[in-house]
Amino acid sequence: MIQRVLLIAMTVLVLAGCGRKGPLVPPEAMVPAPITDLRTVQQGERFIVSWTQPGREEAGGPLKDLAGFRVFQREVLPPQEDCEECPTAYKLIRTVDLEYLQDVVRAGNAYSFVETGLDTGKTYQYKVIAFKSDGSESKPSNLARRKKVTPPLPPVVQATSSPTSVVLHWEAAALPKDGTLVGYQVYRKKAGTAAPELLTGKPLQEASFEDLHLERGVKYDYTVRTAAKVGGETVESEPSAAVTGQLTEPE
Repeated sequence: MIQRVLLIAMTVLVLAGCGRKGPLVPPEAMVPAPITDLRTVQQGERFIVSWTQPGREEAGGPLKDLAGFRVFQREVLPPQEDCEECPTAYKLIRTVDLEYLQDVVRAGNAYSFVETGLDTGKTYQYKVIAFKSDGSESKPSNLARRKKVTPPLPPVVQATSSPTSVVLHWEAAALPKDGTLVGYQVYRKKAGTAAPELLTGKPLQEASFEDLHLERGVKYDYTVRTAAKVGGETVESEPSAAVTGQLTEPE
């Protein structure tokens, strides 16, 4: 009896010394939460692969010590040959180090890179895994799949400047034989800068655009891309030749 009382007392002391205030969190819950918005689009002959970094751990706590991402790609084969789970299905195409991004572009918590050298008519699938500085990894992201198709040609664009706006007009180019027009996307950047911004929220149906949101004394470069549905995929053309516009002085 005395031995039993002593055993219970020692157990209570050990538990009290542990300082536990709740259930233990398993190590697998402390990995980054999986990425859920991986996507890929085709512009011209290239794919642009993009995603947003997770902000939480798998268990819901704030994510700390995120170190980078591993991007995997596989070619999707005909149904009778395809094997998603085969160990050789995917190949590692990018290891993204957050301290040294190289050819990966970061905008806030969003990342993207350009994928080239893809074969027209083939379908490619991507997944991304986030990893922390201790090497722990997230579960794979959602799968992003796209077939590479023949893109449409860009339009021929002209710009007319006035004291209040810059107006763009363009002539449509021929579409691929199996393509249908979706519309046109207009991009603008300040002359001398690198990254253009998309001005049109959705593709325009008409072949003109008026830009009213301009700074006086600043030159702008404009390009337009044709968006078309080709082989079941929506694809944009290469950018048109750039045209320049700016607000003119009132007469």
